[in-house]
Amino acid sequence: MKFTLHTIESAPEASKPLLEKSQQAFGNLPGLHQVMAEAPAVLAAYQQLHELFLQTSFNAEELTVVWQTINVEHKCHYCVPAHTAIAHMMKVDPALTEALRNGDPMPNAKLQTLHDTTLEMVRNRGHISEEQLAAFEAAGYGPQQLLEITLGLSQKVMSNYINHFAETPVDKAFQQYAWTPNQ
Repeated sequence: MKFTLHTIESAPEASKPLLEKSQQAFGNLPGLHQVMAEAPAVLAAYQQLHELFLQTSFNAEELTVVWQTINVEHKCHYCVPAHTAIAHMMKVDPALTEALRNGDPMPNAKLQTLHDTTLEMVRNRGHISEEQLAAFEAAGYGPQQLLEITLGLSQKVMSNYINHFAETPVDKAFQQYAWTPNQ
């Protein structure tokens, strides 16, 4: 099955204002958004989830940990480089992004716990052990942050899965951060 990388001109009418919004926000049209434009409700939902996740209690490092933990676990060829670029724009320490990309330990115990909890949630489809929940709470997180991880996971399931089956090409702006998953 072939997916179209829609432009504002070629997109379904309901997707045109959504792509215009993407163009304004990013200065270009991300390939993922071009693919999603085929289904206006999907692009609208993704944009809304992204905006909402940015409004959570997580700081830039924590947002990056949640996003990239999921992206790497899902082996998303598109989102890992995209979120590496986003992390750089958000002034996240490149050592953190490299650790996430390479499966290395996090730079501190709190971020490691966030990573471990997110990873357990992804791998076990929302089931988290009592031990991991206790560690999460001991690290200073609570119910709000657990719910917020779920929001980030919702966003990433959409993008990661779509990128897999659509084989979205990595945007030129992200190619310098190209990533190949470890097998």
